[in-house]
Amino acid sequence: MEIKRIVTGTLEENCYLLLKDHSCLVIDPGSDGDLLKEEIGNRTIEAVLLTHSHFDHIGALREITKRTTPIYKRSNLEEKQYTIGDFSFKVLFTPGHSKDSVSFYFEKENCLFSGDFLFFETIGRMDLPGGSEQEMKESIEKLKHFDDATVVYPGHDQETTIGHERKYNPYLK
Repeated sequence: MEIKRIVTGTLEENCYLLLKDHSCLVIDPGSDGDLLKEEIGNRTIEAVLLTHSHFDHIGALREITKRTTPIYKRSNLEEKQYTIGDFSFKVLFTPGHSKDSVSFYFEKENCLFSGDFLFFETIGRMDLPGGSEQEMKESIEKLKHFDDATVVYPGHDQETTIGHERKYNPYLK
């Protein structure tokens, strides 16, 4: 699986395209539909995965989806394993930044798409509507079973690893 990061919008949101052969998953379609369409090219969008519903993460959703494109978001998910075409991932509910925050873990690739829950050396804001310090603490506990080599792809800024975060992120110590 190839992972392509596309930074969109004034808040520099990370949209991710997960590519296999002629199909793809889109994680958090940001706000530049034309750029995403260009990057997707003639691949089939198998589904769109939303880490949460803040505007900077869903702005291009309508532009890149068709009526039949499945959209996976907190309201229609369970914490379990999913398989969509050639893609397999586990859903983790990770509220704290927002009530509807979820993370997507791809075990075979050992990577976690965290949205605005976990960033490079910090965590997401909890002072926005729906944010909760207690829920954030509970969500952070879910990271303890991941190994240090797990790559984290956040909703903003650069990628990191669980090992790096255990060492340098004050919220994971």
